[in-house]
Amino acid sequence: MFERTALPAGPRVISARLPAARSVSVAAYVLAGSRLETAGQVGVAHFMEHLTFKGTTAYPSTRAISEAIEGVGGSFNAATDRESTVYWVRVPRREAERAMDVIGELIVRPRLEEADIKSERTVIIEEIRSYLDDPSEYCQILFQTAMFGDGPLGREICGEEADILALPEAAIHDFWRSAYRPANTVVAVVGDLGHDEALDLAGAAFGTGNGPVPGYAPAPALPAGPRIRTGKRATSQAQVCLGVPALHRDHPDSWTLAVLNAVLGDGMSSRLFLSVREELGLAYDVSSGMVDYADAGALEVSAGVDPAGLPDAIEAILVELARLRDEPVPDTELEKAKRYLAGGLELRMDDTRHVASWIGGQEALHDRVLTLDEALAAVEAVDASAVQRLATQLFRDDMLRLAVVAPARYLRGLDARLRLPA
Repeated sequence: MFERTALPAGPRVISARLPAARSVSVAAYVLAGSRLETAGQVGVAHFMEHLTFKGTTAYPSTRAISEAIEGVGGSFNAATDRESTVYWVRVPRREAERAMDVIGELIVRPRLEEADIKSERTVIIEEIRSYLDDPSEYCQILFQTAMFGDGPLGREICGEEADILALPEAAIHDFWRSAYRPANTVVAVVGDLGHDEALDLAGAAFGTGNGPVPGYAPAPALPAGPRIRTGKRATSQAQVCLGVPALHRDHPDSWTLAVLNAVLGDGMSSRLFLSVREELGLAYDVSSGMVDYADAGALEVSAGVDPAGLPDAIEAILVELARLRDEPVPDTELEKAKRYLAGGLELRMDDTRHVASWIGGQEALHDRVLTLDEALAAVEAVDASAVQRLATQLFRDDMLRLAVVAPARYLRGLDARLRLPA
């Protein structure tokens, strides 16, 4: 169970008590991601996340921040997404105040000094280059543009090298002032402490501050990019990303999609793993996954295959999509997938960090916060007819998008192969 309170002109605080837990986790969601960026700001959300770790008022250097948490055995990190940026800390229970203080400093009191901005440009450019040098990461970048176009949902969250070099220092300060407000933040606290204590800690660490936060443009009609995107790389393995538009966040069929994904490619007993890897021997790694935003989403299959086996691998993936469209999932397989999904949800609830992510992410981005029992009931309610109906809706030739990274000679003729079996 959880409790939540919106502090006046301050953050929304949601907490869950786990009696006897030896750790406390704090996850703070700033409702500002790369989707908020406008022309001249590309890459600023991710840049902002990096800069906060360069120093704050109370912790003036990266070392001081790290030692504050790691010095008591804790761990911490942050991540920028398209609709939010999350900071998290996990520490022993006795250090709860320290955890909250550090997160509050990172979000509302970063120094944002000119020298740090200058040095971090180089760091972020190296990060971008590392993604382009990694064929699987590069394939993901290509797929996102094929599915979501070249707007905020399709472009790489980090931006491109030219964007980072051109990003004005003033744009970084403006982004922080407009988006990193206490009232634009959700703070999730999980451990053996009560809601009142969580409120006191959050109020002291974040203070108050409100103001209008700019909105973002609606998602384009999907798919919004070219049918196929390819990247030429002299690799010994071809990377494949194949997918379709799916459901926006909080869609009524979201749990049906989760079960469909579990059947298709989530785990070692999924259809893709058993077929593409175990039976056909076409890939070492093959899986499916979902991405969802406030008004758009996608379902994607990823695999690494021998370039010579690329046509066979694409065909095998399409066969599994068509099976879900054309045949109801047998009862035993459906129950297995639902148990897999439900069991994974339950096991994550033993860890304070995962619980903080569960309640904090829902409070920040979803229409409502589900308890674990409500989520388990939603999974159990999914039946084979609902899965097949959704598969029929999603898996259509005109919706398919494909990204492949491989040596040039293997990239010809892909369009003709991107057809579902009749």
